[in-house]
Amino acid sequence: MSTQSQINANRQNAQQSTGPKTDAGKAVSSHNAVKTALTGQTILLPNENVEAYQKLGTVLIERYQPVGTLEEHLVQSIISSEWRLLRIPTLEAGIYAVGHIELADQFSPLEIELRTYLKYERQLKNLSLQESRLRRMRDKDIAELRALQTKRQEKEEAEKAAAKKQPAAKPEPPAPATPATPNQPEIGFEFAKAETA
Repeated sequence: MSTQSQINANRQNAQQSTGPKTDAGKAVSSHNAVKTALTGQTILLPNENVEAYQKLGTVLIERYQPVGTLEEHLVQSIISSEWRLLRIPTLEAGIYAVGHIELADQFSPLEIELRTYLKYERQLKNLSLQESRLRRMRDKDIAELRALQTKRQEKEEAEKAAAKKQPAAKPEPPAPATPATPNQPEIGFEFAKAETA
């Protein structure tokens, strides 16, 4: 049980915790509630479009219609892979934009593309490797999800077919009546004899 002085100290501390003050802090905290559609993990970068991510999640959940935890995890992995794949062209365009700015004074417009590629070749190749890795991971998850769903659907269909094949349950015959005892008639009731006056 907390003492009154502890309660007062907690209240005073709570008054000082009013959230982020800077624009950067507010941007970070604005994504605190942005969760992935299925698992609740945050994967968005601070500058990414929340609505676009949520729309992608909704579209893929509707497309794959996961049932059960394992299918949900696979769909979440597919959503994450797709989102990261969509990020790659923007990153690549950003590298070329930086190259154009850095090299504009040194080379003609025709040479800038080549010079940018040569200057940022390692980063561009890394993006290409990441894209290939993400595509393989997404394709593997989709194949695994489809196999799970096929297996589940076959099991459901087999259960339905088995239920149709079983004959309707025959009603149980009524239990035989218990024999009458000397003081009790067979049907279980005892009739009173009317008294005559």
